[in-house]
Amino acid sequence: MKKKVVVTGMGAITPIGNNVEDFCAALKAGKSGIGPITSFDTANFDVKIAGEVKDFDTGLWMDKKEARKMCRFTQFAVAAAAQALIQAELMGETDAEGKRPIKCNAGKTGIVMGNGIGGFETVSESMKKLFNDGPKRMLPLTVPMMIPNEAAGNISMIFGTKGPAYTQVTACAAGTDSIGQGLELIRSGRCDVVIAGGTEAVIVPFAIGGFQMLKALSTKRCNEPEKASRPFDADRDGFVMGEGSGVLILESEEHAKARGAKIIVELAGYGATADAYHITSPDPAGEGGANAVRLALEDAEMKPEEIQYYNAHGTSTEINDPTETKMIKMAFGDHAYKMKVSSTKSMHGHCIAGAGGIEAIACILAIRDGFFPPTINLDNPAPECDLDYVPNKVQYGEIKAAASGSLGFGGHNGVIVFRKYE
Repeated sequence: MKKKVVVTGMGAITPIGNNVEDFCAALKAGKSGIGPITSFDTANFDVKIAGEVKDFDTGLWMDKKEARKMCRFTQFAVAAAAQALIQAELMGETDAEGKRPIKCNAGKTGIVMGNGIGGFETVSESMKKLFNDGPKRMLPLTVPMMIPNEAAGNISMIFGTKGPAYTQVTACAAGTDSIGQGLELIRSGRCDVVIAGGTEAVIVPFAIGGFQMLKALSTKRCNEPEKASRPFDADRDGFVMGEGSGVLILESEEHAKARGAKIIVELAGYGATADAYHITSPDPAGEGGANAVRLALEDAEMKPEEIQYYNAHGTSTEINDPTETKMIKMAFGDHAYKMKVSSTKSMHGHCIAGAGGIEAIACILAIRDGFFPPTINLDNPAPECDLDYVPNKVQYGEIKAAASGSLGFGGHNGVIVFRKYE
């Protein structure tokens, strides 16, 4: 018998809300968080819009002095982890060193945090100083601030976890894969509790310029940014960069019940595959993604017909959306036309490694509150995209099980399944 793994806490920092309930309200309202880039001058860029996190106050969640030693992606992850620990009632009291050690066995508490790119703002700033002024003018904390595992390391230090602290780097699938790996850590008995999710913050010239050169980002609607991210629409022209973090507290059911925790949902299954096809494009045949769905359902011991909602990767790119539609049909068969499918990236943009954690929370909220998040800006569905994508407005109905899929550069496919806790 597999150990049952449950979710007892959630934390979110997103372009449409800096906590879970604000994020939930924005999903139901079909609110767009896409706007003009404010973090740098875009005069020389074709891309001028993004889903920026707004009004983010590090002081709400961490010591501001310590926050200055962290890159933005780590600040997001620490804030989301703090929110999730508070909801799970695992947040300890602040000690003399300003730490907040968790209220459970630290040695049996792990971390799996997804990150795709690391601290690009630190890389950019230090590269400027290196070339303009020489190495002695570089930021002293360049290396520890830029590396992707900085987020997991800081979460461990602040909250006193002493179990494994891993970093998943599977590009846009990293958040989903991290939650899946957290599931496995608990099932194996190595951990009772895992802080799992993803984080990213790359709305900086270096990253936007790089993705612009790949022709991956939307440029057509810089004057109406809220309409730029339009998954499955015939008039889509690329994804919109987002940023943020989504973090879950995973526990074995036994551990959660023993401490009287409020269980939100069950994390029932996980599947992962690789396309072995192309460094940036998904395999147009859709087999890799479809197999990830099948593996996740098999792991959850569920049939395709038991899923009412599928949160798609749905990037709003020319290749992804029809390929993913094909993949969903292959995995779910005739049921693909009966369930609801949507892309919340239409509202918050593509948060890279943060996407999987944020979209996992969207699935959990959908189950909790009985609603299907909309795909906004879906005005003219592409002919090859013919599923029920919940166009433009929220719909309501009971959801007993939902799945979330992520497809990453390098051909990484990850799918997780949540179901109502019984």
